[in-house]
Amino acid sequence: MPLFESYDRRIDQINSVLKANGIESLEEAKSICDNYGVDVISLVKEIQPIAFENAGWAYTVGAAIAIKRGLKDAPAIAEALGEGIQSFCIPGSVADQRKVGLGHGNLGAMLLKEENTCFAFLAGHESFAAAEGAIGIVKSANRVRNTPLKVILNGLGKDAAKIIARINGFTYVQTKFDYTTGKVEEVMRKAYSDGERAQVLSFGADDVREGVAIMHKENVGVSITGNSTNPTRFQHPVAGTYKRERLEAGESYFSVASGGGTGRTLHPDNMGAGPASYGMTDTMGRMHADAQFAGSSSVPAHVEMMGLIGMGNNPMVGATVAVAVAISQK
Repeated sequence: MPLFESYDRRIDQINSVLKANGIESLEEAKSICDNYGVDVISLVKEIQPIAFENAGWAYTVGAAIAIKRGLKDAPAIAEALGEGIQSFCIPGSVADQRKVGLGHGNLGAMLLKEENTCFAFLAGHESFAAAEGAIGIVKSANRVRNTPLKVILNGLGKDAAKIIARINGFTYVQTKFDYTTGKVEEVMRKAYSDGERAQVLSFGADDVREGVAIMHKENVGVSITGNSTNPTRFQHPVAGTYKRERLEAGESYFSVASGGGTGRTLHPDNMGAGPASYGMTDTMGRMHADAQFAGSSSVPAHVEMMGLIGMGNNPMVGATVAVAVAISQK
């Protein structure tokens, strides 16, 4: 029986990467991780239980590479995990062309570096994948950072932000935007748990201007967008506008566009161009992104369709950090 989905289309490339790192097979890669005392597949499934089998194996390959190299620094381990994920990209696919596996490794590394103090899931608040990713980061990243990484959700709709906070045990932060001065003020905040989940701050915005103001208020240095809610009038415009303003102020900002692929919705050319069309959400991501991911922020099957692995892009961020930290602490 094949170990995971699309095994035949992936295995030659995987074996090539393994052998280049002195590892003979997938089974040996798993043994390396098991002997090191890290259950990689369980860590991945803990972040997103509905992830495909190939997700756990992709992280196993990356983890084995990191262990084989003797890496101890969490950011460097995250980059090695990206190499493992990249080896699972089906040759010629959207994910392969965009080097999405390496992108995930690099993003995970950035979240573990001290210079980045706040990470934002810039996503629709009905996307539970953002919550899954946030939980994974908070549970892991701060175990190896000197300065705790602040993790926020910033999306359209204050009611949705509150609901997500209540369900997941996050802290809801209600804001009010002054359209005359362009300033945003905090009205109240309420934590819905006493544990580490309460460290995640859930913001709701009425529109793009308030969303950008929240980004400035929290000093976001890295973010990942989603396409789930009103993609043409929130996530991508917030990221693009905020990026311009940060650069004008001489400050850094690394913007990741999650979601999209080929022929996504809201594009008038879809009927004529078919799969040749980027799709509107994908096009908007390309306009601001430092790294462009492929497939859904949340749905494993759609990311799999892009040729990557069966795991939502947002949960993948949490998994990268979780696995990197677990290896670094052994």
